[in-house]
Amino acid sequence: MDSGIITIFLPIALAIIMAGLGLELRPQDFKRVAKHPKAVFLALFCQLVILVSIAFVICKLLALPPLLAVGVMLLAASPGGPTANLFSYLYKGDIALNITLTAINSVIAAFTLPVIVNLSIQHFINDGQQLGLQFSKVIQVFLIIIVPVCLGMLVRYFSPNVADKLHKPVRTFAVVFLILIIIGAVAKERNSILEYIMQVGLATSLFCIASLLIGYFIPRIFGISSTQARACAFEIGIHNSTLAMTIALTILASTTIAMPAAVYSIFMYIFAAIFGTLLNRYEPQRAETHLVAKNE
Repeated sequence: MDSGIITIFLPIALAIIMAGLGLELRPQDFKRVAKHPKAVFLALFCQLVILVSIAFVICKLLALPPLLAVGVMLLAASPGGPTANLFSYLYKGDIALNITLTAINSVIAAFTLPVIVNLSIQHFINDGQQLGLQFSKVIQVFLIIIVPVCLGMLVRYFSPNVADKLHKPVRTFAVVFLILIIIGAVAKERNSILEYIMQVGLATSLFCIASLLIGYFIPRIFGISSTQARACAFEIGIHNSTLAMTIALTILASTTIAMPAAVYSIFMYIFAAIFGTLLNRYEPQRAETHLVAKNE
């Protein structure tokens, strides 16, 4: 992948995608925390504490190579993406809760992602490599995440009609961009891609499955409705792999670190679809009852 494309095009493309996320957000999406504090805080705890810990354990148990381990931790630290809203819609989740979680996650990730990545680099890489997120790079992460989202929200606030018109093209662009970035990363590592899949395929699969299960069952254990638990599961189980790959390729300048997110991007859609189908089969009445009550 050409260095000019990596340093210029990828950040711009990601900024467009994050702005597209902002187009879906309104100030009340943040205020909704007061209405569903339990579900929001449980989802955030699962995302930021439990799953990051599970990712670390997976890296240690499978003895992943250092750079791939950092890639898995970067993936775990990345927030949920807009795709979670689509899966929540398809499998009867609380879409409004999804939007709220995406909004809060995106803001929090600007602060937590650099911390988790730096700690991971310090732990897994002990050979003195000059790799990490120094303060200037932390600022870059912050700018890549927060500024475009805020711009998108401003467009939504002042020109909702424009936001509605831009929503579909930007979402299409996000899908195409994810495919292109995966192809580019894989092409650059084509001689080693099978080895990477063998090394990190099991780790990313386990992480994806754990994310979905924990995202659903932990809220259910604490009395959250099935509809809201589904929203939590998809928000937690479908990470923003585009963000993870772009940070790996641009700020960390490592294709190897991007590989876990690339492999995960392939698996997450499969596992999320299977998980949603199983939920609809074994808990259809609860979800439908909750939706009826909500619509009334």
